[in-house]
Amino acid sequence: MLDLVRLRVLTAVARTGSITAAAKDLHYTQPSVSHHIARLEAETGATLLQRVGRGVRLTPTGELLAERALEIIGRVDAAAAELSAHIGLSAGKVRLAGFSSAMSTLAPAAATALADTHPGLELSLTDTHPPEALRLLRAGKADVAIVFRYDESPSEEPGIRLHHLLDDPTYLVTPGPSGNQTLAAHRDARWIAGCERCRGHLLELCAQAGFTPNITYSTDDMVVMQSLVAAGLGVTTVPGLALRAHRGPGIEATEVPASTRRVYAATYGEPPDPPATTALLAALRQAA
Repeated sequence: MLDLVRLRVLTAVARTGSITAAAKDLHYTQPSVSHHIARLEAETGATLLQRVGRGVRLTPTGELLAERALEIIGRVDAAAAELSAHIGLSAGKVRLAGFSSAMSTLAPAAATALADTHPGLELSLTDTHPPEALRLLRAGKADVAIVFRYDESPSEEPGIRLHHLLDDPTYLVTPGPSGNQTLAAHRDARWIAGCERCRGHLLELCAQAGFTPNITYSTDDMVVMQSLVAAGLGVTTVPGLALRAHRGPGIEATEVPASTRRVYAATYGEPPDPPATTALLAALRQAA
């Protein structure tokens, strides 16, 4: 059986890039770190590190084990936090990761609801894109991830459970006031695209309208996107949550038919969810 302490040592070497730095980070001696790595190699029967000049680097096997070790350590740490919060949810921490417009609209309302029902439960927030939020979830560094999916989005990998929060329409955003508010009416315009999932959805919508958009600007910031539109530098599509979070002056927003994205709270592993996670899910549903 793999030893958790040795796995922590391996992840420290992977994170810091050297035996010396890992020893300093862990408050161990260098021989102690080397000993733990040697024992881990003996347990696994694999070479995990190789010498490179005066330093070391992980072998492909070492990189694979270090990546899995991060997930294992994250789940163990999460379990410890869950146990501390289990009785009455009077203590402990629950961690939420999600994309910006959800974190600026749903998260504050959920935090307020959670504080009312479980004042001793600490909520931490991480603003990040859905793929990274799911990576944090799998690694045990988040308990809930807020993500969105379009019809054309690929399925989530096994172990991810999705809890529906709301349906979020897509809006065509143009300088206002404008004339014909359809995608096809702007086939010759310059377009502004967002993150990978939103860009893919934009391309799909425009394809359905019979054209390929001329994307001249790319930004993940919905405020910047609206400012560019207001300045006459292009047109774009924006989800409803983003408009709820911030609606800039000088724009016109028109709902695009049949373009709804679905927003979910994602959890990881088999049910039932831990009490703190269940409490956060209830708060998110209330906020949605």
